Amino acid sequence: MSDERGILTPLQAALEAVLFAAAEPLSAERVAEILGIAVDEALELLLELRRDYDYGGRGIELVEVAGGYRLMTRPDFALFVQRLRSDDDTAALSRPALETLAVIAYRQPVTRVEIEAIRGVKCEKAINTLLERGLIKEMGRRRGPGRPIIYGTTTAFLEHFGLRDLSELPPLPARDQAADEVAATGEDEAPSDDEGDTTI
Repeated sequence: MSDERGILTPLQAALEAVLFAAAEPLSAERVAEILGIAVDEALELLLELRRDYDYGGRGIELVEVAGGYRLMTRPDFALFVQRLRSDDDTAALSRPALETLAVIAYRQPVTRVEIEAIRGVKCEKAINTLLERGLIKEMGRRRGPGRPIIYGTTTAFLEHFGLRDLSELPPLPARDQAADEVAATGEDEAPSDDEGDTTI
């Protein structure tokens, strides 16, 4: 751990630099490989650094997310971080896109037709937006007529929502779960276009 003055050891400082520069979460195994140490030592180093951040009153924290560890800003300071961000195409997702993402997250792997059956509207625009932002990906094709593309979430999705894995998704309300099951059986009615989907 760091000393009483909050000074990191050389190895902790190296770890901090690596985590800061990493474009994605790093597993303990990857940290061990980069720093040239044993995996157990890397894990202990990660946990020590996380404790230092937790008790140091800092604006960032070391979070376990998407199967690895990543430096992130603390939620307490989200307002200030938000002021830094511009209102361009990286802004918050529209409601149709978020609803489509929720269906994919909970029902993956899922086809566009299945998503549209659940939502009751066309989802092509929302799916394209989510693909562009790297929150979902094509996972192959389903066997059967037409071999439709199936979609699932990505590591970027886990990072965006601060999840270690999909098991941390909150449970669906019983009502929504029942509605999804009914919709997934297939509706004969053609879905209408997304309302207000022009923003995505």
